Amino acid sequence: MNFKQIFEKSKYHLLIIIAFVAVSYIYFSPLLEGKVLSQMDDIHAKGMAKELVDYKAQTGEDSQWTNSMFSGMPAYQIKAGTQYNVFLYLVRALRLGLPYSTVAVTFLYLLGFYVLFLSLKFDKWLAVAASVAFAFASYNFIIIAAGHITKTWAIGYMAPVIAGVIMLYNGKYLWGALLTVLALGMEIASNHVQITYYLALIVLIMSIVYFIDAILQKQIKEFSKSAAVLFVAAILAVLPNITQLWTTYEYGQESIRGASELTSKNDKKSSGLDKDYALAWSYGKWETLTLLIPDFQGGSSSVGFDKNSNTYEVLQGKVQNPEQIANSLAYWGDMPFTSGPVYFGAIVILLFVLSLFVLKGKNKWWLVAATVLSILLAWGKNLEWFTDFFFYYVPLYSKFRTVSMALVITNVTVVILAFMGIKAIYESKKTSRELSKYLYTATGIVGGICLIFMALPTMFFDFTSANFADFPDWLQKAVVADRISLLQKDAFRSLVFVLLGSGLMWLLINKKLNKSYFTGILIALLLLDLWSVDKRYLNNDSFVSKRQAHFFQPTNADKIILKDVDPHFRVFNITRNPFNDAYTSYYHKSIGGYHGAKLRRYQDLIEHHIAKNNMNVLNMLNAKYFITPNKKTGEPVVEYNFLQALGNSWFVNEYQIVSNADEELAALNTFNPAKTAIIDKRFTEVIKKLPKLDFFSLDTGRIALTKYAPNRLEYNSKNQNTQLAVFSEIYYDKGWQAYIDDQPVEHIRVNYVLRALPIPKGQHKIVFEFKPRSYYVGNKVALGSSILVVLLILGTFVKQWKSLG
Repeated sequence: MNFKQIFEKSKYHLLIIIAFVAVSYIYFSPLLEGKVLSQMDDIHAKGMAKELVDYKAQTGEDSQWTNSMFSGMPAYQIKAGTQYNVFLYLVRALRLGLPYSTVAVTFLYLLGFYVLFLSLKFDKWLAVAASVAFAFASYNFIIIAAGHITKTWAIGYMAPVIAGVIMLYNGKYLWGALLTVLALGMEIASNHVQITYYLALIVLIMSIVYFIDAILQKQIKEFSKSAAVLFVAAILAVLPNITQLWTTYEYGQESIRGASELTSKNDKKSSGLDKDYALAWSYGKWETLTLLIPDFQGGSSSVGFDKNSNTYEVLQGKVQNPEQIANSLAYWGDMPFTSGPVYFGAIVILLFVLSLFVLKGKNKWWLVAATVLSILLAWGKNLEWFTDFFFYYVPLYSKFRTVSMALVITNVTVVILAFMGIKAIYESKKTSRELSKYLYTATGIVGGICLIFMALPTMFFDFTSANFADFPDWLQKAVVADRISLLQKDAFRSLVFVLLGSGLMWLLINKKLNKSYFTGILIALLLLDLWSVDKRYLNNDSFVSKRQAHFFQPTNADKIILKDVDPHFRVFNITRNPFNDAYTSYYHKSIGGYHGAKLRRYQDLIEHHIAKNNMNVLNMLNAKYFITPNKKTGEPVVEYNFLQALGNSWFVNEYQIVSNADEELAALNTFNPAKTAIIDKRFTEVIKKLPKLDFFSLDTGRIALTKYAPNRLEYNSKNQNTQLAVFSEIYYDKGWQAYIDDQPVEHIRVNYVLRALPIPKGQHKIVFEFKPRSYYVGNKVALGSSILVVLLILGTFVKQWKSLG
C-alpha cells in the first residue's frame, strides 16, 4: 500500500480530527484574543510549585521535596521531577501543541471516544456524534473551569482503554494489546489515581460479564487467552509509570489518605481517609436527576439566580453584592457546595433508555451494571450501608474523597450504551412498528419525568436547604419561588430536547430519513443541548487578560518579608485560610498550604495545636513572621516573631519519652521546645547514646544552617559534649538521610513531626539530603520498561507495514 492509498483511506479521519481541533478552539475562542482561562486549581498549582520551579531554573536539578507548604512535604504530587517514562512523551505528543488545559483537553475527550467507536466498527459519523455526546457532558467542562486538569486528562483516556480491552476480548490480540498498553499507560501517566481506579472498576465489571458469557458459550479457552494478554498489557502500561506509582503509594501511607496513629482517629476497619471527610461530597438520590434536567436542584453554588430573579430583587438595597449572594442561594442539593451539575443531555438519556429495550447481549449487561454501580457509589453517605461495604472492604476505596466523582463511570457507560443502541437499530431485523413501540416507551419514561417535574414540582419537594430556617421569611419565599422556576424551566427545556430526539429517531426507524442526514441532525442537536448548558459554567466571562491572570501580586507585607536575606524561615499567614492557601507558598515557606494529601501527622498538628495558636509549636516550626489583618483597614501587615522562633536548629538538654502518638501529641501542650524534646519510645535505642547532662549545664553548644536547598540542608556544629540537636524540619524517613562528616547516621522523630539527631562533641558538618529510593530506583525500572514498550510499538507497526506490502 503506497502513501496515496493510505491517504485516501484515512482522509476523512484526518478531516474529523481537524474538525475536533476547530470545535475545541471555537468553544475557547477568547484564547485567540490572547486571553487566558482563570482556573483556581491551576493558580494553586503555580503557588505550590514555585520553589521547585525556581530551584530547577537555578540549578538544572529537580527536587522531590518542597519547604514551601505545610513546613515541608514530598513534591511528588506537586511537580514531578525528571522521569524516564515513555508515556509522558506520548502524552505531550498527543496534545499537538494545543493549549494544555483547555483546547487540548476537549480535543482528547473527542478523540478518545472517536477511537473507541471506530474500534467497535461504527460508522465514522455516528462515532463523531458519540464523541460529541461524551465530550460536552457538563462535568467535563466544569472541571476544566476549576482547573482539575490531571482529572480531565485521565477521563479523556478512559474510552481508548476500554476500546483496547474490548478488542482483546474479541480476539484482536496484537492491536488490542497495543492500544491497551498505550492508552492505559497514558491514563496512568495523567496521575489521577481516583479516575484510574474508576476505570479499573469498569474493566473489572466488563471482564466478569465476558467471563460469564464465555462459560455460557463454552469459550473459556479464548477468554483465558484474552485475559492473559490483557494482564501482560497492563504490566507493560504500569512499569514505565512505576516511579510515579511507587512514590505516590509510599507517600500515601504517611498522608491523610493513610491510617492515623491516634486512637481517637484510628478507624480499625479503614486504612484511608476519615469517613466523614471522604463522603462530604455525596450526590443526592434526587440530585441524580440532573443527568436529565441540569438545574434540577439549582445547578451551581455560584451561578443560578440572575438580576431578573425574585431573590435578587428582594436583596437589592438590603445587602452588598446582591447578585453574588443571590447566585449562592440557587443550589439546594445534598453537597456542601458545587460548581455545577452532572448533566449528560436529555437526548443522550432518551437514547440510553431506548437502548435498554433494543440492545441485547453481554455489552448491554456490563454497561448497565457499571452504570448502576457508579450511581450507587456517587450517593455516598446517602446510601451508607452500600458505601460502607466499599469503604471498609474494597481495596483502596477509602483512599479517595468526593465520591460523587464516581459519576464519570456513568458518563462513559451511558454514552456507549446509548450509541450501541443506535447501531443496533441500524442493524435490526425488527419491523419499524416494533422499534417504534420501544421508542414510544422510552419517550414516555424520559419525557414523562420531565413533564411531571415541570407541572408538579412542589408535589415532591419544599425547595429548602441547610440553614434555610436562618433566612428571614421574605428571603425564604423569594428563594423558593426562584428554585421552583429554575426546575420548571429546565424540565421544560429537557422535555423539548427529548421530543426532538424522539422525533429524529422516529424518522430513522420509519426510514423517513437516511443515516447521513440523521447523524448530521443528531450532532447538531447534541451540540445545541450540551454546549448551552456548558456555557452556564464555562463561558467567555471566565477568561481574563494575561495581566489580570497574574494572581500572585505581592502585598506590602510580602515585600517586607522578602527583604530578609535569611535563606530558610517560615511564615504563617492568617489573612487567608492558611490551610487552603497556595498564595503564601508562592513567596514564602509557609506554615500552611494547599494540598489534598498533606502528611497525616502534620494534619494532626494543625487540628490540635496550630489552629489553636499554640505558640510553642509555631516557634519550633521556625515561624519567624506572621501576616495578620490590620484591625482598621484589613490590609495584611507583618508581625515579627524573631525572638521566639527557634531557628533552623538548636540543642536541647532534656527529653521526655512517651509511649504512643496520643501522648506525644498531647505533650506539645505544655513543653518548652527550646529545652525539651518529646520522643516516642520506638527511638529509645538512639537516645541511649546521649549522656545524662546537667539541666543547668553551661554547654549549650552551637549549630547553624550554612547552606539551603529544598532537598539538601547543611549545618555546622560545635559542642563540648554529645548533644541532641532538634531541626525545624519535617520528619519523613522515606527519603531523608542524615550525614555527620559525610558518614550516614540514623536520625529520629521528635515533637511529633520534627527531625532530631545526636551530635558528637567537637566540630562537625551535618547534612540532610532527600534521595528517596522509590524515585531513583523507580526511574531505572521505568527507563528499561519504556525501551521495551518502544520496541513493542515499532515491532507492531513493522509487522503491519509488511502485511500491507
